[in-house]
Formats: sequence, C-alpha cells, structure tokens
Amino acid sequence: MFVDSHCHLNFPELSSRLDDILSDMRSAQVSRALCIATTLDNFEDVHRLATTHDNLWCTVGVHPDEEGTREPQLDNLLQGAARARVVGIGETGLDYYRLNGRSVAEMGWQRDRFRVHIQAARTLDLPLVIHTRSASEDTLAILRESGGFGSGQQEQPQAKGVFHCFTEAMDVARAALDLGFYISFSGILTFKSAADLREVAKMVPLERTLIETDSPYLAPVPYRGKTNSPAYVPHVAQCLADIHGCSVEAIAQHTSANFHNLFDRVGPWGTAAVAQEHT
Repeated sequence: MFVDSHCHLNFPELSSRLDDILSDMRSAQVSRALCIATTLDNFEDVHRLATTHDNLWCTVGVHPDEEGTREPQLDNLLQGAARARVVGIGETGLDYYRLNGRSVAEMGWQRDRFRVHIQAARTLDLPLVIHTRSASEDTLAILRESGGFGSGQQEQPQAKGVFHCFTEAMDVARAALDLGFYISFSGILTFKSAADLREVAKMVPLERTLIETDSPYLAPVPYRGKTNSPAYVPHVAQCLADIHGCSVEAIAQHTSANFHNLFDRVGPWGTAAVAQEHT
C-alpha cells in the first residue's frame, strides 16, 4: 500500500533490529522501501539489504555533507548503478547549512561532486535523489546548467528525480516542479511548526508527490523525538490526506504510483499493479 521512498536501514539504529523493522513495515502496510547510500563505502551495505530482501531497493551516491570520504568518480557511480536492484543516483545535492567558517565560494568541491552525480544519472537515465539545505539557489542553477534542461543537448536524457525531505519555500518547490522533478515530504510535514511547509504540500500536485521517512531521523508526530522507521510513513500520508482533503488510501495510491513511475527499474510493479493493490 505505502512506499517509503527514502530511508537508511543500514544505519546502526535500524540495522541492529532489522527483523523487527521489516515486521513493523508489514503491519503498517508499508510494502516497499528505498535504501539510500550516503558514501561509496556504505553502498555495499545498502546493496546487500536490497539484494537480500525482495521489498527493498537501493541507490548509489555520496551525500553532499560527507567529508573525508572517498570522492565519487563517474565510473564509481556507473559501476554501482549497473548492479542489481540499484534504481537511482544519490543522495546528492548541496548543503551549506554547516559551513564551519568557510564561505559558499569554498564549497566548490560539493558543487563538483553534484555535477558528477548528475552526469551519471543522465548517462544511465536514472533518477537523482536530491538533498538541498541552505543551498537551493545553487542546487537549481546547477540542475539547469548540467541537467540538459532546454540546452538542446539530445545525446543524453534530461536529469530527473526527486527533491527529498523537502523543507524549502514555495518558490523553490515551483522551480523544482518546473524542472520536472518530484517532491517528497517527510515527517517534518506533521510538525506543529511546519505550517508553511504544509502550504507547499497543498500546492504540489499529488501526481508529483512522494512520501518518505528519512529514517532513522525526523520521526513524524506522534513519534517525534524517537527513532524513525519506515513503518511510520503512513503518518506522513495521513497528514497529506488532511491537507488535500482526501483519503489516506488515495495518498497511498498516488505516491506509490509516483514512486514506480520515477524509479522505473523497480518493476515488475507498474502503475496498474499499484492501483490494483487499492481496489
């Protein structure tokens, strides 16, 4: 019924009790989840999860906030993405939240890393999983510059993907939608302080919306402050249902279909199969 489009089941808070996590997912009708790589080293862990469990898939990439780790080269990403059950590139993007005394100009290594991920995604026609924090202007600029949008570069597909754990302003959401990206909402949407974000979610068409937990972080109300789990993604769906004035089943159907449309390597479940799940 539900799909968690972004989680970190390889992180120790969750991997140490994986059997319970998977059982809780079944009980909550969370039928599938996407495990996100944050470094080249932990890619092996997420890939092992995806190849061991038939309801899990994974990505390959290096998070923009990861310093002191192996820098991804294009070949690293292409080779990782060629492996079974790898369905996307990322988590990638830009994060200027913790500059630690540096200027934005000094964060060129993040921008270079982001461009490598975009090139890999375009080469393979795979979706990007985008992380942006305090850096939306540069994130959008690099996507426009490197993503093939309106450039006349026909030798590769345009970049596509999802802005995950969206917390940016309305104008950033509109720009992401204009570039053809999906927008994913996490448990932050349920926080009392997130009224502006709920207005953004109301604007985003359901046909372009995903849901996620980003677990083990950002547990939704009523679990805020606790370790998050994919089993809690229905609470994000219920919040979206309240925002849009529809049933939680409708949110599940839309977001699950969107997940499969975007991450189309997941198969064999397509939009029709996901819709049938709710009949």
